[in-house]
Amino acid sequence: MVNAQAGSQWVADTELEHFEQTRLTVNYNQRAFSATLVRAADNPKVARRAVLYVHGLTDYFFQVHLADAYRAEGYAFYALDLHGYGRSLRPDERPNYCEDIAEYYPEIDAAIAQIKSDGAEKLLINAHSTGGLITSLYAHEGRYREAIDALYLNSPFLEFPFHGWERLALRAVVALGRWFPHIAYHHGMPSMYAKSIHSDFYGEWHYNIALKPTDGFPITAGWARAVYFAQRRLHEGLDIACPVLVMHAARSMRATEWSDDLLAVDTVLNVDHIRRYGPKLGKQVALAEIEGGMHDLALSPSAARAEVLTVKFLWLGQVLGEHPAR
Repeated sequence: MVNAQAGSQWVADTELEHFEQTRLTVNYNQRAFSATLVRAADNPKVARRAVLYVHGLTDYFFQVHLADAYRAEGYAFYALDLHGYGRSLRPDERPNYCEDIAEYYPEIDAAIAQIKSDGAEKLLINAHSTGGLITSLYAHEGRYREAIDALYLNSPFLEFPFHGWERLALRAVVALGRWFPHIAYHHGMPSMYAKSIHSDFYGEWHYNIALKPTDGFPITAGWARAVYFAQRRLHEGLDIACPVLVMHAARSMRATEWSDDLLAVDTVLNVDHIRRYGPKLGKQVALAEIEGGMHDLALSPSAARAEVLTVKFLWLGQVLGEHPAR
């Protein structure tokens, strides 16, 4: 049961029109963190069902069309910018940094409590990439895991996309992260993926590159260690009680030079890893691959996006019953 507390102060969102935001201040191991919960200003006034969106690495919520699709189906839409990300990033914080995935649990607790206080009876979590890893562990062991009625994972980050010598280098970085967590082993990564999605390059999407820079933020040994051990736990098998849908692109491709082929593949993760480890999340896991999909399936070309919505809402109709808008 969620001990929901109403009364958060909502103000106009700093990034998107027709959205509003509230600050969530939480504590973890005697450390204070600040996250940002965003919601559509025109959420259905009476919505029995709500969705909480959780972003990936070097990311924040900007996908207005995703919120529109959920609201059209009768869902109240919320998104969480985790501490150190997007709207929540403070000048004194290391961007996108954590030393333990569980650091994010209290802000997910607070987001769920707020959504429940707004009146939602059923809750779907929709998480992308690193957010998929975080919310998978939360759905397994988080305080309000029983409040999650369904979990939809968009290209979850279940394994580093490395092989051979790269795996050896990763283990060295993980070991280094125990003693020197703030050392950066990447000071910015040339990203074909960012070029495939941003409208200034080859993509169709506009977003704030100060919050989601093309070359990413520095990646530290401490962050790599936290993610590595979270993934090892997942590989051993989780016991998520709610139904889970794991969706990913049909193919992966690694590239250092531009090709139009990058507009129809996952250039960030190895989809074979998602196929391998997705079934370990729980006893009610469905997998779906999207032909022509990109890493963030919600940012894929229109035909792939349409397929994503069709498969997702068909699955939701099966696990949650009839769509509330129908």
